[in-house]
Amino acid sequence: MKSQFSYFTGSFLFCLVAVVLAYFIGGPKASVTVVFLTVLETSLSFDNAVVNAGILNGWNAVWRRRFLVWGILVAVFGMRLVFPLVIVGVAGHVGPITALDMAINAPVEYSRILSSAHHQIAAFGGTFLMMVFFSFFVATHKTEHWLSLIEKPMTRLGKMEAIEAALTLLVLLAAASMLDADRRGEFIEAGIWGIVTYVFAKGAAALMGGADEGAAQHVVKQGVGGFLYLELIDASFSFDGVIGAFALTNNLFIIALGLGAGAMFVRSFTLLLVENGTLTRFRYLEHGAFWAIGALAVLMLVGVTAHISEAVTGTLGALLIVASLASSILANRKSVELK
Repeated sequence: MKSQFSYFTGSFLFCLVAVVLAYFIGGPKASVTVVFLTVLETSLSFDNAVVNAGILNGWNAVWRRRFLVWGILVAVFGMRLVFPLVIVGVAGHVGPITALDMAINAPVEYSRILSSAHHQIAAFGGTFLMMVFFSFFVATHKTEHWLSLIEKPMTRLGKMEAIEAALTLLVLLAAASMLDADRRGEFIEAGIWGIVTYVFAKGAAALMGGADEGAAQHVVKQGVGGFLYLELIDASFSFDGVIGAFALTNNLFIIALGLGAGAMFVRSFTLLLVENGTLTRFRYLEHGAFWAIGALAVLMLVGVTAHISEAVTGTLGALLIVASLASSILANRKSVELK
């Protein structure tokens, strides 16, 4: 039987290499920063691991391996290194080479430009995650509920066409009403793009499955569509981490090393949950993760007007997951007693 620790061997090795590389870049302080960023990313994205595990649970070994191998390259190098450069390039109206040069030689200006686009990044990521949250709870086939008083009515709402998009738009407009007029338009536009991206991600997966509903569902769970969908979820989770990392350092490469190591640990947790059938044994754990996603989405949207510490975000998500885990254990004990 595979030991629990063995799932994290590669992650610890990656983290060690990241710490050593950081030392050569910026000395002991940079190494400590990488450790802090690793812990930050892991704590913020543990609910991401649970959601990933829920989707990967229906995949075969080939597609799991593709996501865990190729997906980590996208997560570490794409989202944590390339994506911030793209944001700075778009927001600063400069080319990618100029953005990279700015990250190396003018990190303060690089950080300023990235922060100036925070409201658009938060709107896009927040609405995408809000769509993920609502889509889980309004699914009409959903029969098991954790917080029944809230979840049962939400499931009934699923009978209404595109209700998740309507609810997300309402949340977006409510958050936009708290913004000043100068940023409100950009905020709403970015939020709408988050909704559109979610619809296209799910729709593309369904189209790849052909006309048969069962085949379409299969592709959503496994295949190119499912792979892209998971990567978009991971990207949305990483937005806050990338922005928040600049509170610790302006060095793009230190940020990429720290957040990349955190992404490795998230993948290790995902594999552990899948191979040990954790979601099957703890029936409400996935519910807790989706509630954590909803909380993160709200905090991202509200956080544009009121600064919310990453510690608050991570703690709230952890509490929701721990509460759902505890509820699962109690429910399992009750089931055994009734037999």
